[in-house]
Amino acid sequence: MGRKWNNIKEKKASKDQSTSRINAKFGREIYVAAKSGEPDPESNRALKVVLERAKTYSVPKHIIEKAIDKAKGGGDENFDELRYEGFGPAGTMIIVDALTNNVNRTASDVRAAFGKNNGNMGVSGSVAYMFDSTAVIGLEGKTADEVLEILMEADLDARDILEEDDAVIIYAEPDQFFATQEALKAAGVAEFTVAELSMLPQTEVALTGDDVAKFEKLIDALEDLEDVQNVFHNADLGE
Repeated sequence: MGRKWNNIKEKKASKDQSTSRINAKFGREIYVAAKSGEPDPESNRALKVVLERAKTYSVPKHIIEKAIDKAKGGGDENFDELRYEGFGPAGTMIIVDALTNNVNRTASDVRAAFGKNNGNMGVSGSVAYMFDSTAVIGLEGKTADEVLEILMEADLDARDILEEDDAVIIYAEPDQFFATQEALKAAGVAEFTVAELSMLPQTEVALTGDDVAKFEKLIDALEDLEDVQNVFHNADLGE
């Protein structure tokens, strides 16, 4: 699963370079999650997931509090959660998750981004079946063997545990996201470098030559859209 972790690192590095954009996207996601239930992460699982992710992107406290306060105040904005699927250069597969208050606008923008950048929008289900919903948790300061022992003692399973670049990456079932984090926190892990509920590809497509630049241009166009929250793909861009 090494390339899958590299793809996540590349995604984080790209987003970290655009602080205002990532803060705006998290502000919207936190607001939607807080409005969907109680504005308390201890009783609102969706909100807790978003806040755990926000920590790994260093989203400022005032952005988080503003979004939650807006939800508490009964903000009248309503957003729909949408998923689009499509294809990029060399048959690569792409999933686009969005939060929008204008479904027609978002559908048009996503379709245009695909069409103008060597891609094609697919129908629902044309791509998602080749991805697995996965909890991805990253940490430093422990070895893979130590993490495995911690999880075994907590009676938790992991799909895979990868040690790479002084970090340990855990791939787990989505419903074990919080239990895995709590077990690690109890063992002394103070913070996580990654805390994501991601869509990981079952197989990857290696891109070379011009296809790399074309693919990166398509992904950038999709991620730059205001309503797009996450973009997942199965491209292996090499080193």
